[in-house]
Amino acid sequence: MENITIQLPDGSKKELPHGSTGLDLAASIGPGLAKDAVAVSIKGEQFDLLDALPDKSEVSIITIKSAEGLDIMRHTLTAQVLASAVKNLYPDAKLAIGPTIEDGFYYDFLFSKPLSVDDLPNIEKEMNEIISDKSNITKTLHNKDDAISIFDDMDETFKAEIIAESEQQDNFQIYTQDNSNFKDLCRGPHLPNLSLIGEFKLTKVSGAYWRGDSSKPMLTRIYGTAWNNKKDLNNYLERLSKAEEVDHRKLGKEMDLFHFQEEAPGMVFWHPKGWTIYTQLQQYVREMQKKAGYFEVNTPEVVDRKLWEKSGHWDKYRENMFITEIDEEHANEKRTNALKPMNCPNHVQIYNQGIKSYRDLPFRLSEFGKCHRYEASGTMHGLMRVRGFTQDDAHIFCTEDQIESETKNFIDLLSSMYHDLGFSDFKIKLSTRPEKRIGSDASWDKAEKALQDAIEKLQLPYVVDEGDGAFYGPKLDFVLTDAIGRKWQCGTLQVDFNLPGRFDSTYIGPDGSKHIPVLLHRAALGSFERFIGILLENYEGKLPLWLSPTQVVIAAITDEANDYAEKLNERLSNHKLRSELDIRNEQISYKVREHSLNKIPYIVAVGKKEVTDNTVSVRKLGQDKNVVISLEEFIKEILLESKNPLDK
Repeated sequence: MENITIQLPDGSKKELPHGSTGLDLAASIGPGLAKDAVAVSIKGEQFDLLDALPDKSEVSIITIKSAEGLDIMRHTLTAQVLASAVKNLYPDAKLAIGPTIEDGFYYDFLFSKPLSVDDLPNIEKEMNEIISDKSNITKTLHNKDDAISIFDDMDETFKAEIIAESEQQDNFQIYTQDNSNFKDLCRGPHLPNLSLIGEFKLTKVSGAYWRGDSSKPMLTRIYGTAWNNKKDLNNYLERLSKAEEVDHRKLGKEMDLFHFQEEAPGMVFWHPKGWTIYTQLQQYVREMQKKAGYFEVNTPEVVDRKLWEKSGHWDKYRENMFITEIDEEHANEKRTNALKPMNCPNHVQIYNQGIKSYRDLPFRLSEFGKCHRYEASGTMHGLMRVRGFTQDDAHIFCTEDQIESETKNFIDLLSSMYHDLGFSDFKIKLSTRPEKRIGSDASWDKAEKALQDAIEKLQLPYVVDEGDGAFYGPKLDFVLTDAIGRKWQCGTLQVDFNLPGRFDSTYIGPDGSKHIPVLLHRAALGSFERFIGILLENYEGKLPLWLSPTQVVIAAITDEANDYAEKLNERLSNHKLRSELDIRNEQISYKVREHSLNKIPYIVAVGKKEVTDNTVSVRKLGQDKNVVISLEEFIKEILLESKNPLDK
């Protein structure tokens, strides 16, 4: 048969026999590449290394040393090795799903008996036994009926359900290993053999509902991480250990900031010190948004279902909404309400009050909107994922021509806020039109170009996530990097051509006729609760002075210094500084140790000598030695350092 022609990323071409695979292509280029090759990419889509290559295709080789190769290795490890090990040890366990996640993977199983972290070493041992065989991995393709039959015969009900509910009719991929009866359904690609598996560690166990639905079975989720070598694995485990040390839940307890309890799952009980952080952050955001031209509003938390039906949330988001019913006093009917899961429909109601002209646009509304969303109990995680939260939410009503300038303005605002809060490094992701969407191609072209032009004019790097936009428009996501290298998606900007039309929102254009505005949904910090959790972990509880709930503790060394300490505390309080007095009958070393554990930025010790000299002995958090300075100099320095970034 005739040869096929393959184009390589550098523009060169290769002639190969018909039926050649990615491995054949790699071998034709060089033995080193063939050794490292794990899969191929054809027009951005990944395929197994042993799949036959189509003629006249553009092919790039994915190696084990690349980020894509590492992800494929993790995918193979969870779908083939972890799942196979669990089935060997627990034959009655049922397989659910096993995707990769950032830095690792997980697999969901249904066990007949509870599993705990104490069982993980035994599973790891079995995984290493499987890997030691260095088995080849083989893929076979099946039609829908045959695939269902295979997993029905294996009593793998979750796999059979996935296939049955798929719109796909053919080419279901089932992977097996040499000398093994294990089979798994997977989208692939997988490694060609297990010899390419690097270093791994199973990390934790948690619960997760099948398909995230609380009405379905609770599964056991086993998490793990995998890297190409021992050094990378150890570096990651060190970061993980560091993350446990700075866990915001641990810090929240030590610093007396907040708590959770069973009577209000996923809802935060803010203590006085925690609420101080919250209000200081809120006031900062408020002033920044006011300077940027936003009008702050406040809208109801409980709204009739009719509004949510009109917005589309009732159909698309109802399972995540808290629903309430009341008997109307003057009507023989029940009214169905919902706690708002988001603020956008309410902001449209404010926009719609009165006639708007093009001269009124852009029209910017902001709200510290309290929202409620149902999260499954197994997914909640301290402040990071809650059921009740407040967003620094805002909506901009504008013309299509204003999308680019408003995008630039928001990125400028967000950049300033992140910088002030200690995050100089963030990434931008541009998510483009999904396959299922509303609106014309022309409007999508304009929106995507406006977002892209705005980022490029600011000379900011970004990545494009093809097809991951909202159904109503493209979006930008802003991802922070914290002090230990973790990524946090916080800010977002979404372009919406849909919601204003649903609510008949209009403005009078220069031509005197009505036009529908574009709606930009945006948040810089996102959830206040989550962002405070990120701040606590990023700073290890040692917050900037302006955010610290207690900025100074004045600790008396002897009773003779009590009056001096009280007068200093009064002076600091008069300057609006958050100071506390400690005149307990305790050793000064005990007081310093206690307040240091509570992450107090400044501990001021005063004794007989300080009273006589009109000085203070100051220890700054994180330093081992005290510095003695004059009282007036200390007050001057602390006032300067404690200023809000807006006042500096």
